[in-house]
Order: sequence, then structure tokens, then C-alpha cells
Amino acid sequence: MNENNFIETVVAGAGLTGLTTAYNLKRSGKPVLVIEKSGRTGGQIQTLNRDGFVFETGPNTGTVSHPEVAELFSALSPACELETADENANNRWIWKGNRFYPLPSGLFGGIATPLFSWPDKFRILGEPFRAKGTNPDESVGELASRRLGKTFVDYAVDPFISGIYAGDPYSLVTRYALPKLYNLEQNYGSFIKGSIAKAKEPKTERDRLATKKVFSVKGGLGNLASALADAIGRENIVLSASSLKITPDGENWKIDYRLADGERSIRAKNVVTTVGSHALPEMLPFVEKTDMDKISCLRYAPVIQVVVGVKDILGLRFNAFGGLIPSCEKKPLLGVLFPSACFAGRAPENGMLFSFFIGGMKAIHLTELSDSELTALVLREFHDMLKFSAGKEPDMIHIARHKYAIPQYEKSTGERLETVEKLQNRYSGLVIGGNLKNGISMGDRILQGTNIAKSLVNQ
Repeated sequence: MNENNFIETVVAGAGLTGLTTAYNLKRSGKPVLVIEKSGRTGGQIQTLNRDGFVFETGPNTGTVSHPEVAELFSALSPACELETADENANNRWIWKGNRFYPLPSGLFGGIATPLFSWPDKFRILGEPFRAKGTNPDESVGELASRRLGKTFVDYAVDPFISGIYAGDPYSLVTRYALPKLYNLEQNYGSFIKGSIAKAKEPKTERDRLATKKVFSVKGGLGNLASALADAIGRENIVLSASSLKITPDGENWKIDYRLADGERSIRAKNVVTTVGSHALPEMLPFVEKTDMDKISCLRYAPVIQVVVGVKDILGLRFNAFGGLIPSCEKKPLLGVLFPSACFAGRAPENGMLFSFFIGGMKAIHLTELSDSELTALVLREFHDMLKFSAGKEPDMIHIARHKYAIPQYEKSTGERLETVEKLQNRYSGLVIGGNLKNGISMGDRILQGTNIAKSLVNQ
């Protein structure tokens, strides 16, 4: 095999993690090749433009949660422009009974809201004085119930977890799923005391880049994937590559895959996987089954997004980020977002864009509905929840299905992380990344990709 078949680093997967990794390697002058199974870059990120509506079929927004997010957009400018949400994004709604209520953001709002019971309102006042937990695998639901009460779990934590993980708060382990929340209690003894102490901590200029603001990209998130791919160089990205297999080859790695015109084989010093854990058994056949089972057992929540466009909302008002539906309300939805209320140019002037989310870990059966059944379901809620008149129909409907939408950081997470670390230590040049660890948000993916690239540059 000649030297033309050797590349320093191969990245498996052209989602946000893989693209960010490859971008930072290329920017550091390191040769890199990205290999992607599908026919496009971006992974679950995809922006469509139809009938005057610009909408996402995967993630709708991110948060500027790490300085690396702001730094990436700064480096990509002007090819890709960060767009932060307007003030409507500060308003979050929760469904109870037959209407949406604002999610309270302060102490007075928490006392006045009809979402929580009076005993739990008083329980919230006593939160700073409760002992911290001792179970490292305590679930989010157990932790919140212990410190704040059941109605707080039902009408704040449960919908919050639905909106982020499409999961069950009593299955997700806090120290993995919400590590910042876990650390507030462990380090400060209380959510409230910890939040106050964190707010007083001095911040560097770089720290302040993490504004926590909700963001998208001008023209849609697809422009971020496109800008990254252009910066990497399209010639350094292989699309529509099937049967990808990575195996040790002496001190290097052998990568085999298939394109439409035949088999390909290359060698690399480093290989970075950024795919879902369910794809790893086929991709890494050299890993013993007992180890691989500890990684690939990760469960993913299936989610369907139904995007609805209305060209004239007839005076109705949706001045919010969106509304979430607690599972105790027995609605067939996880929630609905209002993208055009937060970002410009997403709908015609008098129109509105809505993204309905269905499924998740508590309602997997709904993801098996046909397109016509999903449309009928959404139309019922379009009229019932959003209060459109019976004769009003949407001008555009698009259905996007995601079988492996969101990983669930449950009790198996600790063993999975230990196994990943063991394999990386055993096999020089192997990096197992992706959303099976280090968080699920867009900010987390950018941070992980940046850190992976740094580790390879500095090795």
C-alpha cells in the first residue's frame, strides 16, 4: 500500500462533533479525512426552505454554553453568522389542564404560579436547608422530588427533561445527565446556595464568552454544517460510505469502506469515531463483545418532529420559546416550539412556524404511527392547544423521523465511560467520541470536538 493511502487522522461521522473535530485539526495544519455514511454533512442537523418557511428537521437551537461555541462562530465568520434568539426565548410555557402557563423564573413567580402545590411552594423555600444526597446514581426525578417536591417534578422537571432528553426523569442519572445540577448540591449543599455562589465567582473575559444565550445560525443551522465542511475542504470528506470498518494495523489503523463504485481501504495514525453507540459494533469489530455490549447498550429516545407552517396566524400571539407538556397531562406531545417567534426570517411576515415533538422514552409507540395518523394528531393539537379556529388549516406540514434522536444517560453510563476509557488506553490512536459521552447539546458537541482535536494536535 503506497503513501497516498495513508492519512494522519480519520474521523468517522460528519455530524457536528465530527465536523468540529476535523475543522480544528485542519486549522492546526493536520491532515484529516472525514468518512460519512449518509449523502450529506451535518448528521441530524438539516435546514429546509419550503413555501416561505425556513425550518430545522433536527435540533432547532443550541446554547452558547461554552467559550468554544462563540470562538467557533468567530472563526467561521462571515461564512456562518451566529444568531442569538430575541427576548421571546426567555418565555417558556408549561401545559396544565386546558392551557399554557408561564414557567416561573424567580421566587415570586414560583410562589404565584398555579403549576405547583402550596406544600411544594413552601418546600422550595426550605431547599437551602436540606441535607445533600448520598446516592451517586440518584435520578433527576428522585433528586428534584427530595429537594423540591413532587409537583415541582411533575410541572417543571418532567417537561424540562422531555424538552432536552425526551426521557424519563426517574431513569436519567443526575451526575451524568445534568452534572452541573448534581455538582451544585454536592459542592454547595443546595441548588439555591450553589447558584448564588456560582454567580459571584469571578469570570475571565473568555469565561464571559459563554453567555448562555439560545442561538441558531442566520439562514438556519444547516449553514453551520456547510461552513464547517467548506473550511475542512469538501475533498477531505467522503460521503455515502457504507460498511465502514476500523481495525488495528500494527502501529496504525486500517479503515475499509464501500462506495458506489467499489471498495476502498486506507491507513491512518489516528481514528476518531463520532457516531452513535449503536453503530460501533459493526465499525469496531476488533472490540471484544463483553466490552462492546457495555458501550452499545446505550438507549436512544426515538423522536418525531412535525413542522407546521401558517402564513397568517390571524392575530394569535405566541411570544415564547415554546410550550412543554408534562407527561402527567396525558397529551400525545412532548412539546411545541415557536422558532419564528425567536429568530428572524423563518416565516412569512404575518405567519408562524411551529415544531411539534412526539415520542420519546415514555411514548415510543407513537413513533410507529403513519404519516397520516401523525398529521391528524398534530392537527387536533393545533386547534386544541394553539387555539386556531376549527376552519383554519396549516399551509405547510413536514414530518421528520429520528429513530436514534437522543441518548439516555442512565445507570449504564458509568460502566460505558469506564469501558471507553479502557479501550482508548489499550489502543493507541483510538478516540471514541460522539454523544455517547460528554453531553448531548450542540454546545457540548462543539466542546468535545474542539477538545479531541487539541488532544491529537498535542500528542
